[in-house]
Amino acid sequence: MAYEVTATRRRPQRFENLVGQEFVAQTMENSINAGRIAHAYLFSGPRGCGKTSTARILAKALNCAKGPTASPCGECQACKEITAGSSLDVIEIDGASNNSVDNVRQIKDEVLFPPNSCRYKVYIIDEVHMLSTSAFNALLKTIEEPPPYVVFIFATTELQKVPMTIKSRCQQFNFRLVPVEKVKEQLAAAAQELGIKADDEALYWIARESGGSMRDSYTLFDQVAAFSGDEMTYTKIRDKLGLVGVDRLNELFGLCVAGKSSEALTKLDEYMQNGVSVEQLISNCADYLRSLLLIKSGVTKEALLGHNVAAFSQEVLGAWSSVQVERAIDIFMKLYRDIRYSLNTRYEMELAISRLTWLREYVSPAEVKKALDGIKPLLARSAASAAAVPAGTNAGTADGGASGQGGIGWTPPFRDGGAEPPVNKSAADTQPMTLPGATSRGITGMEAKLPQPSRQELASESQPVQEVPALQPAPAVPLDPEELFQAMLKEFSATDGLLSAALSESVSHRIDAGSLEVTVASPFAMMQLKSRAADVTGWLSSKSGRGFTFDVQIEEKKEEQNAEVKLPVQVEILRDTFKGSVLGM
Repeated sequence: MAYEVTATRRRPQRFENLVGQEFVAQTMENSINAGRIAHAYLFSGPRGCGKTSTARILAKALNCAKGPTASPCGECQACKEITAGSSLDVIEIDGASNNSVDNVRQIKDEVLFPPNSCRYKVYIIDEVHMLSTSAFNALLKTIEEPPPYVVFIFATTELQKVPMTIKSRCQQFNFRLVPVEKVKEQLAAAAQELGIKADDEALYWIARESGGSMRDSYTLFDQVAAFSGDEMTYTKIRDKLGLVGVDRLNELFGLCVAGKSSEALTKLDEYMQNGVSVEQLISNCADYLRSLLLIKSGVTKEALLGHNVAAFSQEVLGAWSSVQVERAIDIFMKLYRDIRYSLNTRYEMELAISRLTWLREYVSPAEVKKALDGIKPLLARSAASAAAVPAGTNAGTADGGASGQGGIGWTPPFRDGGAEPPVNKSAADTQPMTLPGATSRGITGMEAKLPQPSRQELASESQPVQEVPALQPAPAVPLDPEELFQAMLKEFSATDGLLSAALSESVSHRIDAGSLEVTVASPFAMMQLKSRAADVTGWLSSKSGRGFTFDVQIEEKKEEQNAEVKLPVQVEILRDTFKGSVLGM
């Protein structure tokens, strides 16, 4: 007897043998038992999940000598012919090679003739999405009202390419990928039939590589069985197919988490010398890191990991956080996309391994934001303290000491950074004191106050109490108007950039007799300054010790002669704001 591949030998022959398609099998059985047989079916789903096999089982169920029955016998002439593919009344058509309108016209002519020996004439059109638009249109009337003895079964892997007019005339069944556990069970049964001893790790690897397709899993199983002999192990698969196993990846990533760049690159060279391709190594590394991420998320299911949890290095699991593992996966995902355009794929792989050696220092944007949010209160308190004490005051020597950076004119960066030493004084015994030679235009623009010792403090030291004459504040020195204006610009440039910019763009200014008059060139600047007049007058009053008024005027422009068009006010504001010109109206 000729050799049959596992995918053909183990093709399902009954509805209950369909793996992972329980919904479709149960629906078909109920429809046949109830006699509700549709004239057209549309099977869609991934490759190798049982669409064509289900179509053949349905054809046997309809034409079985004991039927129509949900459980075809498989022994009658009709069942044997359909299984062998030699039945004259079950016609399988490849839609990829018979996609023209002429092929559909031939089908339309054939359906007029009743079946030869069976109960139903069944047309199975595989890859129906490959039919041309004209072929679909020619098929519409036939599948909508076919003869009672004709059943159409369409199968496709790309449902979105089938016209809606075809879908609306068919009963649709969506086939799903087969779970890894069920694929592994079928592979174990196939190995037992062949007398092959296979370990679970090898079968899980085949099941995961198949991606949920039973046909792909059987094909890969036959390839592995060809070089494994009577015993199928993951070690043989790894050595023969050039894979990098978990034990080797534990070594490689263990060197990466330890920061040993030279040893990691040497280990990588060893794997490359053994014939492992860069593409395969990238895939293995991505699978390994994915398993690490699942373990760190609490997933221990062996079918998802591909290996037992104990097989993974605890050192690597403890060294990298979940965010860092995600970063590592992203590195390899991008690497796989970039190697197609790389100068040298090996260079790209070495660069990725080198980056992993300092991955422990990687900080995600979320962690940076969290750290910044943590210091916001401290920065806010520091800013409030700096605003409460005018610039240049001796904030660091409230007790009268002046040493190092606590001298006059020094402002500490964080005034709330530590506790101040206690001072035994009361508010009643503290009198303001002005430094000799200090004026309102001197050190800080304000009177410097130093505490006077109280009578009780002097008496406690058994010293005679002496009257200390209070120093009189020095008379205020008149401020130069230009210097005052420039000082205001300088301070606002550090605290309020918008106000400083608006003042800087003034055409002219004049300070006289407690008033500030500013002339600007644009209405926009005038509105901006008027809205901030309180800030300007407040600053001037605090520095000069008297009330101030603030007036903003716009520069008068001479109207151009022969001006025929008067621009709207809004256009003039936009023109002056952006310093442009109007080309035409």
